[in-house]
This record gives sequence, structure tokens and C-alpha cells, in this order.
Amino acid sequence: MYEKYYPVVVQALVGHDYTVYAYFSDGLIKKLDMKPVIAKGGVFEPLKDKAFFANRLTVLNNTVAWDMSGDFDSTKCIDIDPFTVYEGQAVSDPLADSTYPEICAERP
Repeated sequence: MYEKYYPVVVQALVGHDYTVYAYFSDGLIKKLDMKPVIAKGGVFEPLKDKAFFANRLTVLNNTVAWDMSGDFDSTKCIDIDPFTVYEGQAVSDPLADSTYPEICAERP
């Protein structure tokens, strides 16, 4: 499936309604809907808080992650398997979309 490429996320942007845009080192951009994962609770429970979801989103361990401690410690984060993120919906660059600033305005 991924014989020649190991997915590496280089940038992550928060989207509308618990979505994330992941920019990969091969130039692809994938959209990840985190609502179903967050609904399971458990370790994902803190991500229900929209402000926490948006403000702690980052890239750690070469993938989409949430910095749980606030100090960018890669051992204290929730990270999503990069292969899972790479299987997400391929999208065009949301920064080139005129509606992206409106999405950002929704951030708590």
C-alpha cells in the first residue's frame, strides 16, 4: 500500500466542526474528521473542548497531534497514526479557499 512513502505530516490546520487539514511532505493535503474518534471518549475526552482541540493542535512525531501538556513533549500528546491520516479525504489547500478565514474566525 505505502511501499515507497512513509507519511510525514509537516503542517496541521484546524478546520470546522472537529476537522483537521494535514499537509504531507509529498505535497498532498488530507482532511481528517475527528468527530467519530472524539465521541468514543477515553483518551480523546479533552478534545471535546473546542478551544483545546483548536489551540493544542500541532505536529508531533511527524503526524497530527494534540499537545496535552502545553510544552510540546512528544511523549505527552495524543497523536494519530500517520497512515490513518494519509487515508483521509484528499482536498485542495484550504488556505487558498476564500472561506478558510471564516473557519478560523470560528476558533474559540
